[in-house]
This record gives sequence, structure tokens and C-alpha cells, in this order.
Amino acid sequence: MKHVKIEHIAIWTVDLEAMRSFYQTYFGFDCNQKYVNEKKGFSSYFLSFPDGCRLELMHSEKLNVERQHHDRFTGGYAHIAFSLGSREAVDNMTEKLISDGFEKLEGPRMTGDGYYESVFFDPERNIIELTI
Repeated sequence: MKHVKIEHIAIWTVDLEAMRSFYQTYFGFDCNQKYVNEKKGFSSYFLSFPDGCRLELMHSEKLNVERQHHDRFTGGYAHIAFSLGSREAVDNMTEKLISDGFEKLEGPRMTGDGYYESVFFDPERNIIELTI
């Protein structure tokens, strides 16, 4: 395998529109038109960065709400890290998310493995990292 990259990451969501708005507002994703399959009770958006990385937000009427992350340390999906390019950008986004009422878990700080980061919950308590 010469070149492998993550094509997209998918997240099940209870409130599809709130999650779309959060990721577009704070991280500048472009968004496709909403896909709806009424027969299956499924809808989704693909959010894209110019470099090709995509985030798929998915909702199903069958979604088990209890599946949501209510604790920071659960099995499975751990977090998505967004590279913002500089310490200043991490600090600024940290301040913006705090002022907009999002729960900060850590940071900004330098981690033991050399990352400068802040860690937050998104609107549905999925963990996001802001890093350089």
C-alpha cells in the first residue's frame, strides 16, 4: 500500500442539525445536501475540508440514545483531533468554545508526547481535540 488515508469518519448523532451547525461553525467544513432515506428512517450529511478529509454525521430513527457518550472513557471511538496550525489558534478556539458554553476537559497544555492541545466535548459529548 503506497498511500493510505482516512477517507471519512462517521458519527451517529441524535440532533443532526445541531451537530452539522457545530462542525461547520467552528471548523469550517463545507457541507453537502442532506441525504434522507425515509424508508429506512436514516439521514446524513457529509462535511468536507478542502484537503479531502470528510466527516459523516448520521441519524437514524432507530438510534439508541443510551449509546451516547456520557463518560469520557468508553470503548470504541476516542476522539477527533483538529490541527489548527498554531498555539495561538488553539488558544483562540479554546476561548471561543468556552465563551459559547462548550465543556472543556483539558488544556490548553503541552502533553507528554509533545502535542499542544485543548480537549472539549462537542454538542453530543463526542470528544474533540484542538491541536497545532
